Amino acid sequence: MQTEQELKNLVKQKYTEIALQDKDANQTSCCGSGCCSTEVYNIMTDDYSNMKGYAADADLGLGCGLPTQFAKIRQGDTVIDLGSGAGNDVFIARAETGENGKVIGIDFTPAMIEKAKANAAKLGYTNVEFRQGDIEQMPVDDNTADVVVSNCVLNLEPNKKAVINEIYRVLKPGAHFSISDIVLQGDLPKPLQEAAEMYAGCVSGAIQKNDYLNLITEAGYVNVTLQKEKPIIIPDDILQQYLSEEELTQFKNSNMGIYSVTVYADKPNAIKACCGPECCN
Repeated sequence: MQTEQELKNLVKQKYTEIALQDKDANQTSCCGSGCCSTEVYNIMTDDYSNMKGYAADADLGLGCGLPTQFAKIRQGDTVIDLGSGAGNDVFIARAETGENGKVIGIDFTPAMIEKAKANAAKLGYTNVEFRQGDIEQMPVDDNTADVVVSNCVLNLEPNKKAVINEIYRVLKPGAHFSISDIVLQGDLPKPLQEAAEMYAGCVSGAIQKNDYLNLITEAGYVNVTLQKEKPIIIPDDILQQYLSEEELTQFKNSNMGIYSVTVYADKPNAIKACCGPECCN
């Protein structure tokens, strides 16, 4: 079993490679991980191309949903995008928050930060910012964001509880997040659980759907809502790299499922401290 730091190093290495290759190569892989399928289609990503603010150069085909579509971003909001990559969700969020708003992208891969900054400069955007950092310890002050978005990133984090708590810290009271991620129902076969490529490819780092939702509730969020859910089907030519024919048959006949979900939740408004019997029930 790899340590948390070893897993983070793996992700940083793989996503550095992705930042330096073209979009077509990313989109024929398992969430960009390099576990390539001979079937040329994107396994997880939804189509952003018709969304306002879309910039093709910033879309590396690495997401598993459209969190910005569901994020209820308003004009003038401050938005934080976790795992901002080349800037795709940042630029979509900027189209929603407008010139008076601000969008901060956070990514811990230097090559991604460089690519995102270059894309922003090319587009002439002055109200977006990209900061290198770990989303378990964001380089952001408390109570900064009106909205947090993220697209297929928490599954890459070994300590998901820490990230969910950190999101809570940076959200303003009454603010909210909308996050797309990969979750499981049932157990992955052991070879898939242990495959480094499948971890970097957003699959073996995923946790059970109920556990994922419970982490959010336990952190103190309210109005937790499943905004979208879709099954993820991994092609046989990828699975055959890790599973025997017998294991593959068992996997396909099991009730195990891999899903992309988009989850919304509010941080509660600050509660006024009880001042005595007259304000307490």
